[in-house]
Amino acid sequence: MRDIDGSYGEGGGQILRTALGLSCLLRKPFRLFNIRKGRRKPGLMPQHLACVRLLALISKAKVHGADVGSTELLFEPGESGSGDYFFDIGTAGSTSLLLQAAVPPLIFAKTPSRITLAGGTHVPFSPPFQFISEVFLPMLGRLGIGVSASLDRYGFYPKGGGKISAVLNPCRKICGISFEEPGAIVSVSGVSAVAGGLPPSIAERQKRSAGAALAGMPVRPSIEALRVDTYSPGTFVFLKAETETSVSGFSSLGERGKRAETVGEEAARELLRHLEAGGCLDPRLADQLVVYLSLAEGPSSFTTSRISGHLLTNLMVIKTFLGTRFLVEGEKERPGRVKIIP
Repeated sequence: MRDIDGSYGEGGGQILRTALGLSCLLRKPFRLFNIRKGRRKPGLMPQHLACVRLLALISKAKVHGADVGSTELLFEPGESGSGDYFFDIGTAGSTSLLLQAAVPPLIFAKTPSRITLAGGTHVPFSPPFQFISEVFLPMLGRLGIGVSASLDRYGFYPKGGGKISAVLNPCRKICGISFEEPGAIVSVSGVSAVAGGLPPSIAERQKRSAGAALAGMPVRPSIEALRVDTYSPGTFVFLKAETETSVSGFSSLGERGKRAETVGEEAARELLRHLEAGGCLDPRLADQLVVYLSLAEGPSSFTTSRISGHLLTNLMVIKTFLGTRFLVEGEKERPGRVKIIP
């Protein structure tokens, strides 16, 4: 039984999601205590419970403490198997985060799996679907992991109602790899979208603002303005930067009282900060990819534009389950390098 302190590091849901994925993959039970201890509302929230219930379904797990507000969870997985899974979060909870938690056990099943998730696709504190489909999954493909995903319906906070589908193919082995030098910028592209009856002019304003912030780049950005149908109004900007060796993604969500120009500029400034720092992996990709690099055959390494709290938290959880050794060069919230020794 692995005991994990849920208040470690940033003390959020990342600890739970990574622990669930690795627990199901390795069939190793764990006890998570002090769940979100330092948060305004400690304990499990509906979003976290959705993740517990989905992974319990996939692994036929025995679970204790899966209640709203619970600060301790006992999770005992059985054998994970491939299948056709459908799960409705029931709120605008993030389908992206739920999918990321489910990938580790399903890619090592003997046959392909299909998973359909209903909830939020573009909501606060989580990567938008475009980050999953255009950054995270293509980078997994470079490691030999075949997962494809489609967006069936957009879902914004607070009503959700979005839906995504993914096909996860069996993975024989993960190849160790190094992402050290980003190389030259090849392209910058993205989307600026409005939904739920908001005027298309908002998407155009977001687009112009992002384009203006990126005007000094060596490549000309290509940003598309979109209007999509959803249950809730919402706006977002997603930008993707491709270099010779990597791909990275950055986003910003609109909200009541937030100017369209601010939304576009936020996403653009994040992209520029990443490129100026010189790291190969963006912060969000680094904290997700490290799970799979730790499962690879042979050592791996990468540079990142920012060593995030999520990354350091993931390293702790991974070491608890796998005993992996990590060498972290650099300070938290600063550019750095990580070496993974299985």
